[in-house]
Amino acid sequence: MKVICASALGMCFGVRDAIRAAERVTDPAGVTILGEIVHNPAVQEALARRGFKAVDEAAGRDGLPSTPGVLITAHGISHRRHSELEVSGRRVVDTTCPLVRHVHDCAQRFRQEGRFVVVIGRAGHVEVMGITGDLEHFAVVDEPEDVRDWGHPRIGIVCQSTTPPHRAEEIRAAIAAANPHSEIEFYDTICRPTKDRQRAVLDLLPQIDILVVVGGRRSNNTRQLALLAESRGVEAMQVECAADLDMDRLRRHRVAGLTAGTSTLDGAIHEVHRALLSVKPERKSRPTAVEAVCAMFRGCSPDENHDSGRMAPSARAAGPWK
Repeated sequence: MKVICASALGMCFGVRDAIRAAERVTDPAGVTILGEIVHNPAVQEALARRGFKAVDEAAGRDGLPSTPGVLITAHGISHRRHSELEVSGRRVVDTTCPLVRHVHDCAQRFRQEGRFVVVIGRAGHVEVMGITGDLEHFAVVDEPEDVRDWGHPRIGIVCQSTTPPHRAEEIRAAIAAANPHSEIEFYDTICRPTKDRQRAVLDLLPQIDILVVVGGRRSNNTRQLALLAESRGVEAMQVECAADLDMDRLRRHRVAGLTAGTSTLDGAIHEVHRALLSVKPERKSRPTAVEAVCAMFRGCSPDENHDSGRMAPSARAAGPWK
């Protein structure tokens, strides 16, 4: 199987920094992690082996941990909760991603201006819970259908940092349409790593038969990469490791794209990449979009061009895993 890697994939700097901060903790048995430091099972297991305690993300928002130390994950918590922990005398290890902190700052700016704050994101997601924990008047919107007329003269919009850019634009337009008499201000708080990985997938889709996305099942940005491919009519397979690969499905295709969420370890990407290269495609598999178009210009059918084994010039085995 031919494998084409996305030009941007895998772990972002915020996740790497959070993991390194946890590695520097010298007394892990005395530290409770408020949730999952990142949505990656392998990372959680490694931290547990070192002795870290962990509490459920939702439960960790209330009460005080039994340990003298507490670690705030890359997803962040509200300023109120942070203050509670400090006042209690807990030693706080804060690994909040600076780009998530930026979302908090923008939401607070809107609150101070007296605006009704709309957070584009997933209700119940740990990052969104942290953002809204400091707000009195707000709404969380995940789909355009969730938008309504909030009857507020001034509205401020921020985004969960891993929101797909196209969805943010759809919801932003829906908010404007439903609130025609409101003054609306929008801060684009989608993080650069999310945008880069989404754009890289869009560039990849015309060249491939199937997209394999590596990342934790609880990872929002990983799931959004798979959904992006499916929304463009390309089959997607989300896996956490090579053992999750559905080889029967893969053998029906000849060209696979490979990407990964921002909390995916490099080792997992390497492992999946090697497994994909070992796949022996069935003799008949459908041509990619690029091959089909090129075949039309050559005056042959897509199947004829596909069976010849010729690849479109733009198809490349990119990335450090070729």
